[in-house]
Amino acid sequence: MNIILFEDHEIGRPLPRRDPRTIHLIKVLHKKAGDTFDAGLLGGSRGQGRIEALRLDGAIFFSLDLWESPPPRLPIRLGVGFPRPIQLRRLLRDLSNLGVAAVDLVGTDLGEKSYRETKLLTDGGARSALIEGAVQARDTALPELSVYPSLEAWFTERPWAALRPGPLLVAADNVRPEGSLARLPSLRRSLVLAIGPERGWSDRERTLLEEEGFSRLSLGSRALRTETACTAAVILAMEKIGELG
Repeated sequence: MNIILFEDHEIGRPLPRRDPRTIHLIKVLHKKAGDTFDAGLLGGSRGQGRIEALRLDGAIFFSLDLWESPPPRLPIRLGVGFPRPIQLRRLLRDLSNLGVAAVDLVGTDLGEKSYRETKLLTDGGARSALIEGAVQARDTALPELSVYPSLEAWFTERPWAALRPGPLLVAADNVRPEGSLARLPSLRRSLVLAIGPERGWSDRERTLLEEEGFSRLSLGSRALRTETACTAAVILAMEKIGELG
């Protein structure tokens, strides 16, 4: 853990002995009473925590001194066709780690319908993955996570509509692409990236994307796993908006 994150309701309460954060502080970092550690409040500021005392049952009494804002979110919204649940957990972790502003999980024509029933979205697993990514990045904020049953539903909602100036709309697609994402010029605007499932977009969805104003751009000649395509697209987008400089 690069930062220990706490939630509002945990302030003023001891951290239990079996909590993963307690185990990390005591067993991995070898912290003791009086020692400090990097800490943050989920959704809030970051700074330092201090172990005030170790209770006999192994619980930790801690205090927080938080003064620093988290790193800004990237102006990137990612709409992605539902991947396999085991991939989804890794994908959410990595997208949170990269700092994207929002992740929209979208049902698609060629995606496996059963993937949409994953328990990660109801048992706290998705949020846990987002927190894991934030911890790695020393961040306290999480991407906005939304679910849409279809591409049409995503377009009807258009969660990017309020952005000004309007974002650049890009759909990754290796079938008859209009160009390459890598060859986009430098940008001074936000992006909405659409990534299909591993079977790709249907021809019907390609028509919908074009009608909505998305440019279909290639990520290369290889068919990529969904999580690989998402990471590659976000890294390329980060370069175009100057986030890698």
